[in-house]
Amino acid sequence: MKKINYSVLDLSMITKDGNAATAIKRTVDLAQKAEELGYERVWLAEHHNMEFIASSATSVLIGHVAAQTKSIRVGSGGIMLPNHAPLAIAEQFGTLETLYPSRIDLGLGRAPGTDQQTAMALRRGDLNTAYQFPNDVTALQTYFSETNRTASVRAFPGEGLDIPIWILGSSTDSAYLAAEMGLPYAFASHFAPKQFKIAVQIYRNNFRPSKYLNKPYVLACVNGIAADTNEEAELLSMSLYQMFSGILTNARKPLSPPIPNLLETWPQELLDAVLPMTACTFVGDKDTLIQKFSHFIEEHGVDELMITGNIFDNEKRLKSYSILAEVFNAINLS
Repeated sequence: MKKINYSVLDLSMITKDGNAATAIKRTVDLAQKAEELGYERVWLAEHHNMEFIASSATSVLIGHVAAQTKSIRVGSGGIMLPNHAPLAIAEQFGTLETLYPSRIDLGLGRAPGTDQQTAMALRRGDLNTAYQFPNDVTALQTYFSETNRTASVRAFPGEGLDIPIWILGSSTDSAYLAAEMGLPYAFASHFAPKQFKIAVQIYRNNFRPSKYLNKPYVLACVNGIAADTNEEAELLSMSLYQMFSGILTNARKPLSPPIPNLLETWPQELLDAVLPMTACTFVGDKDTLIQKFSHFIEEHGVDELMITGNIFDNEKRLKSYSILAEVFNAINLS
């Protein structure tokens, strides 16, 4: 089995006993721990009008996390490009790359990261910006290119900097675009696993080598929760299932303490909605997770796994990522 890179996705979830400041502190704690444990990168996600997520000003938070770490790559998973002018993102990430050289990633998505009304407010009434996504990605590449020096509109800082661009997706549309542009592809299988397999096939079958990438590179984002025992890990995962329930029933809450045997109390229709969304969720002790992840990596041939672990207790969350690092190191040595 090939060596697998492993990384972190965090949304700065606000916990039941916390606020935005403590959520950001948890993100910094996690990034520092991930750096210590050898994780490749930590990404932050853009969401809006969500009371219990503190990562809406994603570029600002990336800078804060990068300032509190030394070597780990920090980036966006992702910037929802239709919400922004490409020039503004080029300037923001050009600034980040200038401050933290060779450490910044720019993951791009076309979804709004919010509801339609909020998207209208972000996009100043123009929801058609989503259809401009491929052209906007090209515009960003142009602003970062040294060949743009003769243009009338240029990005300072940004021009001439090597900032890796990733295409993010939760459907097959993004797979075609990432393949056509010869860019690395990150799939949101932590909440949209249904199209993961076909999207990856499309990406690999249609990939065109580019100056950015000579062969396909697939990152799969999954839910991962580890503990000393399978029973403890299962209990910790109940916070994640509460979160998904809140999303689907529009009864959002802060990240809450786990409730024992929660799923046994749910009606069948809620189980039928949540369980397919969480099909790429890996829960267990070290030995269990070595088996589960080895099977997933072998089946899908991914190049990198990105773990999001929504655990209520911060110390247990950090321990979970420590165990997961042991899992991936063991897989890489096998």
